[in-house]
Amino acid sequence: MATTSSGLRPAQRAERQRSTQQPQGLSHAGNLLTRSLNNGQQSLLRSKEAKPPSASSRRSVTPTSRSHSRDFEDDNDPGRVRVAVRLRPRNAEDLLSDADFADCVELQPELKRLKLRKNNWSSESYKFDEVLTETASQKRVYEVVAKPVVESVLGGYNGTVMAYGQTGTGKTFTLGRLGKDDASERGIMVRALEDIMANITIASDTVEVSYLQLYMESIQDLLAPEKTNIPINEDPKTGEVSLPGAVTVKVRDLDHFLELLQIGEANRHAANTKLNTESSRSHAILMVYIRRSVPEKVEVDISSQEKKTKSNLPVVRKSKLLIVDLAGSERLDKSGSEGLLLEEAKFINLSLTSLGKCINALAENCPHIPTRDSKLTRLLRDSFGGSARTSLIITIGPSSRHHAETTSTIMFGQRAMKIVNMVKLKEEFDYESLCRKLETQVDHLTAEIDRQHKLRERDKYDLEKQLRECQDSFYETRKNLVTRSEFLEKENARLELDMEDILAQLNCQKDHNSLMQDKVAELEINLEQSKQHQLENSTYQKVLADTTQIYENKIAELIKQLEVERAQSESAEEQFDAMKKLSGDHQKLIKQHEMENSNYLKALADTTQMYEKKIRELTKQVEDEHTRFEGVQDQLDLANKLLRDYQNSMQEQEEISELRLKLQEMYQLHESTVNELQALKAEFKDQIQEKETISEELYVVREKLSAEEKRRKTIEHELVKLKKSAPEGDKDFEDKRSYMKENIRGVSVFGTSASLNKSGPLRETQSAQRATIAKICEEVGLQKIIQLLTSEESDVQIHAVKVIANLAAEDINQEKIVEEGGLDALLTMLKSSQNATILRVASGAIANLAMNELNQGLIMSRGGAQLLAKTASKTDDPQTLRMVAGALANLCGNEKLHSMLKEDGGIKALLGMVRSGNSDVVAQVARGMANFAKCESRAIIQGHRKGRSLLMEDGGLEWLIANCNTASASTRRHVELALCHLAQNEDNAKDFTSSGGLQELQRISMESSRDDIRDLAKKMLKSNTMFQGDTRSGWQ
Repeated sequence: MATTSSGLRPAQRAERQRSTQQPQGLSHAGNLLTRSLNNGQQSLLRSKEAKPPSASSRRSVTPTSRSHSRDFEDDNDPGRVRVAVRLRPRNAEDLLSDADFADCVELQPELKRLKLRKNNWSSESYKFDEVLTETASQKRVYEVVAKPVVESVLGGYNGTVMAYGQTGTGKTFTLGRLGKDDASERGIMVRALEDIMANITIASDTVEVSYLQLYMESIQDLLAPEKTNIPINEDPKTGEVSLPGAVTVKVRDLDHFLELLQIGEANRHAANTKLNTESSRSHAILMVYIRRSVPEKVEVDISSQEKKTKSNLPVVRKSKLLIVDLAGSERLDKSGSEGLLLEEAKFINLSLTSLGKCINALAENCPHIPTRDSKLTRLLRDSFGGSARTSLIITIGPSSRHHAETTSTIMFGQRAMKIVNMVKLKEEFDYESLCRKLETQVDHLTAEIDRQHKLRERDKYDLEKQLRECQDSFYETRKNLVTRSEFLEKENARLELDMEDILAQLNCQKDHNSLMQDKVAELEINLEQSKQHQLENSTYQKVLADTTQIYENKIAELIKQLEVERAQSESAEEQFDAMKKLSGDHQKLIKQHEMENSNYLKALADTTQMYEKKIRELTKQVEDEHTRFEGVQDQLDLANKLLRDYQNSMQEQEEISELRLKLQEMYQLHESTVNELQALKAEFKDQIQEKETISEELYVVREKLSAEEKRRKTIEHELVKLKKSAPEGDKDFEDKRSYMKENIRGVSVFGTSASLNKSGPLRETQSAQRATIAKICEEVGLQKIIQLLTSEESDVQIHAVKVIANLAAEDINQEKIVEEGGLDALLTMLKSSQNATILRVASGAIANLAMNELNQGLIMSRGGAQLLAKTASKTDDPQTLRMVAGALANLCGNEKLHSMLKEDGGIKALLGMVRSGNSDVVAQVARGMANFAKCESRAIIQGHRKGRSLLMEDGGLEWLIANCNTASASTRRHVELALCHLAQNEDNAKDFTSSGGLQELQRISMESSRDDIRDLAKKMLKSNTMFQGDTRSGWQ
């Protein structure tokens, strides 16, 4: 709602001073409301008097009928507040009280007019946007009042649907009817959500709701009744109103929304008055937040510069729908309100008066709109005079008894029709989805980096392994090469020496060959001489042929052999290569010749003496020839020997050539070895470079490790700071237990507000400690703090669990603690630790986490109740028992866990802890009993459970009766509430009667210090049929 910062005019300031000086009573509030309405009527009358009279007004007839309607020029303006009026049918009280009177209201739906009769001869006519008769269906009301607003909200505009009227005229029926049994009776809230869910895309659009009530100027959350006095925040730039403390629930489907509405209606304040049996004592406000993605084909209205820079960003439309069920205005003389109902009526009328003032100021275009006079007007500042499309439905009754209230309601609607809002479309870039997309990409890239890092680490390990293997292989190869090179060098030196020896031998052989050539020449000369001798022998043979024919043949053979020998000697050079093979044969032939010659000589001596002389001569000649022949034979032998020597030298040359080939092969092998050595040197050089690269990577890794070491030292330093800053005393730590702060957290399911007053310095100290712990958590990280819970050092565990306990005291940290494994670590500490401080603080941390319904289920599913029961059984420390009792008391506030809690021994352990006698422990036990009994009675009322209470089996009723008169007011209040709720179950009546609980219930109904507990006890005594017979005499 738009306001200005300019000052008030003198007349307005005087009027405000007069209004603020009046008493705060209900009658004065009614006078203010009546005065404002009368002023509105007078202004309308003055405006009509200023107009020239029409023909119809000059022709006045009796009864008099005046028209207060005007044809609005801006009927087609979507920003004008649309007002519809709905008439409630007559009820039994109207039929009984107004049997002799006609209705004061006459409807003309076809003309969209309403006539209000003052008496039988005077009436006034008013025009509205819609006039709904008492027979109008809920569907008809929704379509003409709320559906246009819902369609605008789906299009990206804010919208408001509000019901205003006297108490008992059907506002809650029109708006909040659930229609469980008959779908046609569903109110605007259900039908609006049904339309919204049908027109959105579940994949890309979201719908969230908050359900609040304004009760006695305190905003309370109907979906989380422990949240009370929620502050209102206003954006200084845009003026938007927000409630950061309210619970916002994402709606899955219509059934889910019906469950939420049922929960909210169960927590809403209502009372029985003379005018209405179920009168709403608070203003109910349903906030529906819609977030829709704009399709790409929709053009976004942005500047050209922004279009260049942000055209690729997704666009969303955010809109808000307010459905406001105002509490009915009432007069004390008619409603008969007293006590608490009187105070509630005062606050209701004051907030409605503030709303009427704002409507008057907007209708008259005043420069100042008093929106800050009430929290109701602050919440509705955007609905009247703001940017929302607003529909108002006013509800009236037909009875003439309430003519003044009906007139006031009609005039409120008439003034509201003058208000024109500036409807604005709210589109903005979807930074959230883009941020989620980028976060997903970052997570993907982080995982890819981790994968690459691991792959690189693995490759690095493989490379290091290969490097070590290559180094070993290189060292081995180098060693082998050095050994082989040394061997080759030695072999090369040896071969060079051998080569020098062979060259020397070759030179000697050359000299020897030259000598042999000389000898061969001499042999040739000798052979020529032997030829001459052979010629002479042939002559001798001719002489011998004359002497005897036998000797001639033999001599011819000898000559032939000599000729063969000459031929052989002549071809000595040609057959030099074959002399080696033939030399043996020649020697044998020579020996045969010698033997034959000797035989010949003997034969000649024996044959004849006649020719003895001649034979002697011939023999002498033969002997001489033989001597010469032997000389030749010796020369031949020498030649053969020389030939063999030559052949041996040729073999040595062949060996030398073979050695040369081997030397050449060795040289080639040496060159290949040198090439291989150079390749190995190049490979070694590459490995050295790779080693340098790996060394650089190892240096980077060492740098990272040193950075991690510095970070670890920083964490250790922060841990030292944490140890210093963390509360050392149990008292300081226990003061921070949020589950003990019932006025802030509302841990008890019945919503008591017994606030704990603390001094200013103590709060400042706690705030500073929380800030220090939050800073340490931000710097160190919640995950690392949780990891410290598993440390082997007990001091580290103690300080870490204290930090976790303090963090768990804030709702915003609980989900993170559970996600990071903090709950599992705390339960493990309860199971394994023997340190009293760790057990105490861990139990307190679990108690803080047990305030959340989701965490309660996790604690029970992981055996938390059994661990808490065991902890209670093995310790006598009052502070530890208080923490354990507080945790079990919080778990008692969840009806779904009652059976499991009893099976795990939680109830028995809770009652067993009273053995300590400590008042704080007893107070926690009493709170747990009250929570258990309250949830159990609610389940019985809703039909979820039947049968005798589970507390009866473990002696819970006897303990409650025994502690009814305890000195502690808080404990006594919890015990009394527990007894009242247990008495609500008729199956417990026998136990109450037999154990004396009925007498205590009667005492509570008369002597309790709290009015609500006394009223509850009286209600239980009256509602239970088994108690009525025993209590009738007492009540009479």
